[in-house]
Amino acid sequence: MNIYGKYFARYRFLFIMAVLCVLLEAACDLLQPTVMARIIDDGIKYGSVGTVIRYGLLMLSVTALGACFAAVRNILASRVSQSVGADLRGDVFEKILRFSEAGADKIESGSLITRMTNDTSQVTQFVNGLMRIYVKAPITCAGSIVLAVLLSPSLSTVLWAVVAVVALWIVISMKLSYVRFARMQAAIDKVNTVVQEYLMGVRLVKAFGRFESEEERFEEANGNLADRSVSSQLVFSYFSPLMSLSVNVGIVMILYFGSLLFQAGSIEVGRISAFISYMAQILLSLIMITNIFNTLVRTKASTGRIREILDSGEDFPADGETFVYGEEAGVGLEFENVTFSYPGGSGIPAVKNLSFSVNPGETLAVIGPTGSGKSTLAWLCLRFYDVDSGSIRINGRDIRSVGSGALRKSIALAPQKSMLFSGTVSQNIAWGNPEASPEEISKAAKAAQADGFINEMPQKYESLLGQGAINLSGGQKQRLSIARALVSRAPVLILDDCTSALDAVTEAKVRRAVSEESARDKRTVILITQRIGTAVGADRILVLENGERVGFGSHRELMDSCRVYREIYDSQIGGDR
Repeated sequence: MNIYGKYFARYRFLFIMAVLCVLLEAACDLLQPTVMARIIDDGIKYGSVGTVIRYGLLMLSVTALGACFAAVRNILASRVSQSVGADLRGDVFEKILRFSEAGADKIESGSLITRMTNDTSQVTQFVNGLMRIYVKAPITCAGSIVLAVLLSPSLSTVLWAVVAVVALWIVISMKLSYVRFARMQAAIDKVNTVVQEYLMGVRLVKAFGRFESEEERFEEANGNLADRSVSSQLVFSYFSPLMSLSVNVGIVMILYFGSLLFQAGSIEVGRISAFISYMAQILLSLIMITNIFNTLVRTKASTGRIREILDSGEDFPADGETFVYGEEAGVGLEFENVTFSYPGGSGIPAVKNLSFSVNPGETLAVIGPTGSGKSTLAWLCLRFYDVDSGSIRINGRDIRSVGSGALRKSIALAPQKSMLFSGTVSQNIAWGNPEASPEEISKAAKAAQADGFINEMPQKYESLLGQGAINLSGGQKQRLSIARALVSRAPVLILDDCTSALDAVTEAKVRRAVSEESARDKRTVILITQRIGTAVGADRILVLENGERVGFGSHRELMDSCRVYREIYDSQIGGDR
């Protein structure tokens, strides 16, 4: 669990103080049976009331002191464990923010939520226990064994036999439980994923009346979780009674052999009583140690899942060369022999040996059948993925030599699936440029044809949107997404089929406003679309099929030279060309 080293280093002083309090508390607990033996052998045996009172007061003082140490270590343990948990969650979330696309594709969102909540809580509980019973239990157990042996070496043979048997049970239970707890955490992931998918697609479920199938999916995942939880707990359900039985058999044997030694005059009653008290402490300590290993096994499984996040590939570094462009000249984009396959996919290239260029201030439309690699171009431009071969250059510079932060500030994206966040309308638009003024936000909204419905909302630009903007229609979400891209003032604008929910009239208005703004600001625009009407007005059109370039030029040139383009035109418009 070396990933937690920095957290313990951060709170080293508090941790040491808590452990010191635990040691002193354990020492107080270990003294009590010995003091009790003195009360019996030196006081009660000889009828000395003064001796009984004196050792009785000592025992009360030791108990009170132990309680004080326990209170202090509880306070320290709570502070340190909650601080470590908060720091760990922060580091995990920060890592998720820096995930590469391959890393994000590897771990499902439902599993990420479980790891940030359930697994980090498990670690927090372990740290809390580590500063409380996890340190105390082994010390108390070892101390009780040593003091019991000192009290009566003759009876210690039984003690060693009991400890050996219980240790065997603990080792076997750990080996059996680790795999079961790992499977249980995976089952929790599945339950979270099923619930999350239902909540995201609840309207679709209602539309198709798929409630029964969703219930079956949940029941299957929930039943699997219940089975695996029972399986993991059964291990300790079996072995805990075995350990208790072993210790209690040991106590019976000590009573038997102790009575024989007492009759022979080899041991006093007080020592037998203290020996049994130490055996009871050993029993409680072993039960605690069993719980410790129970928690340790679960924490080990959780640590592995957290480590998988922390060891995942990060996005490309934000630092690097700063991207510099001339405002007068604009920004150009060039693909040269680019080939790319999605990591962990089928291995079939999404883009194959693709070459084209867009001059500064031009508008390029990218069109092609579904699955032809259109959206992949957007991800590659933003360097969400690196190309397998070839290069992508922006203003003549390979994007791999540019810091990702600077690169992405130079490219604004309105994605195919509009994603908005809980907050106000103004805050969602300003996501593209946090420093945008109210006038710039309003201007971008007007260009995206969103100003009309925004002003009809109760608080206009300060109206609150629900999570995922569920209180907006698809077309309204897309227009806000476009406004967010426009307000960024980035020199390159990528519109990835982001007008699919708009009617033809509204889309034409959006295209015209974007075209006017882009011409004025010398902005390079890439329109990724499936609509021939959207592509026709572009300066040049790139036609893709199966990830390959099958056409590049103006509308008229492609109508004469590109079969795929003509087929798209005929299927959507037809008639005269």
